[in-house]
Amino acid sequence: MPHSVSDRVFDLAVIGAGAAGLAGAVTADELGLSVALLDASARWGGQFYRHPGPGLGAARPQALHHDWSTFADLRRRVAAAGLTHLAGHQVWGVTRDGDDSDGEGGGGGGGLWSVHALTGPDVDPGEERPVCVRARAVLLATGATERQLPFPGWTVPGVVGAGGAQAMLKSHLVLPGRRIVVAGSGPLLLAVAASLAAAGARVPALVEASGYGSYARHPRTLAANPDKLTESLAYGWALLRHRVRVRTRSAITRVHGTDRVEAVSVCRLDRDWRPRPGTEHRIPCDALAVGHGLAPQIELATQLGCATRRTPDGTHALLLDALQETSVPGLWAAGETGGIGGVRLARTEGELAARALAARLRGRPALADGARVRALRRRRTRLRAFAEAMATAHAPGSGWPHWLDDGTDVCRCEEVTAGRIREAVAELGARDARSVKLLTRAGMGWCQGRLCGTAVACLAAQGDRVPPAPERRPFALPVPLAALARLTEQVPEDRESVTGPDPDALPRSGPGHRGRPPAGRVTQPPAPAPPREGRPPREGHAPHEGRAPHEGHPPQKDGPSE
Repeated sequence: MPHSVSDRVFDLAVIGAGAAGLAGAVTADELGLSVALLDASARWGGQFYRHPGPGLGAARPQALHHDWSTFADLRRRVAAAGLTHLAGHQVWGVTRDGDDSDGEGGGGGGGLWSVHALTGPDVDPGEERPVCVRARAVLLATGATERQLPFPGWTVPGVVGAGGAQAMLKSHLVLPGRRIVVAGSGPLLLAVAASLAAAGARVPALVEASGYGSYARHPRTLAANPDKLTESLAYGWALLRHRVRVRTRSAITRVHGTDRVEAVSVCRLDRDWRPRPGTEHRIPCDALAVGHGLAPQIELATQLGCATRRTPDGTHALLLDALQETSVPGLWAAGETGGIGGVRLARTEGELAARALAARLRGRPALADGARVRALRRRRTRLRAFAEAMATAHAPGSGWPHWLDDGTDVCRCEEVTAGRIREAVAELGARDARSVKLLTRAGMGWCQGRLCGTAVACLAAQGDRVPPAPERRPFALPVPLAALARLTEQVPEDRESVTGPDPDALPRSGPGHRGRPPAGRVTQPPAPAPPREGRPPREGHAPHEGRAPHEGHPPQKDGPSE
């Protein structure tokens, strides 16, 4: 590979090396396309396939996964492929040339795509180097982030994201505590509690705000996905074996402790997630792993104006056609970007998107692959139906803000309390997250509302079930001005890329910044109009079928772990 990728034109740039990205990249490579695979981590696998580095000497990394054989096969195919793996590349934007006069395009309208990234997950601020990867088509496989709903005491040391606790275990073989309560909502909690208990932690309770009975309202979907039932039974048996008590229709309403978590208060909830008076009790613990589902990470797509849809659990996902193409021609997406659905769905959509875009680039119908494409579409429809049932079952209730007292921090970065937000709504006329931001600075800190945005919008809406619109950010992550000034420079050889087998370096944990970002970083330029929502797919396309919060940042997810 040349010392710089800036002078190459790839057939395909895949952003994200998790399950969807790996499946898409290896499929495209095997179909004869030149592929650049970009990922912020030093090793491929994403969040679901996180694994410890060789330096930790893990004898059985597969013990933390129930689908390791599939990942081993993906790794074998990636190692044998001729794709260019650009590890440690944090993508902050995607743009497209205004025309296709040179004849190098082919992704469907317009010219070549430019994927802009900063190299190195471990470089110091100001030391980042810009990279521009050009391609005829782009596949977004950026995964999801963990959604957090605040509650009194959620900033106490020892409170981590549920996905973050699992990431600590998978990547570094460490536990966030010895006695860990797992809480929130969603199927991820089952996997987290089971893995923590298997690793030696005492898990006194799994506290689920929703229930599991609503899955019974979808008997056909359950019958079509027997593997999901088998997986659930396996988790249930693991929790029973480790004596983990499951408390449904309950939530953590307060964390006790100052320098460290000492106990949590658990309260029963009504159907709208309002606490039931007189049901509160304490559970001693030294750590809390909490998460209220996942939200698709679609900032790179909304930069380009891709149409979105509202999901049953109140998030926004990309609106995709029957072959995984977004509303922007030449831009495909797979995995959690189209809605949270798990690792099997992510792999299916990654392969389907790769086959579709390969056919497009060669000027032939996607159905030329015949039986394989039809089989992938059927599997995608079946798995997506289960994903929709899952989102419906674990949708947050409108009454969760009743957990909050006025002193609860909602925006951790700027330390804006629920009381200040309520005052802005009741006395100053704020009616949405943007006006609350202008009046209180909620969402103006380091994470730019990625962690608190949902909570702020819900408080501003005063209980209405209206999810916040996806923000259209010119930058998907903070970019130093110096890096922007060096966009035309090539990347030195020592910061170029990683090709072939995984490097030994461990990925860095998510930054734990509170307060304002360092000087000289661009965090939020004036945003253009929000993306179009719910626009139907273009004519000729069938409709879609179907970081741990560490002091201010949710973990990036590539899919529901386990």
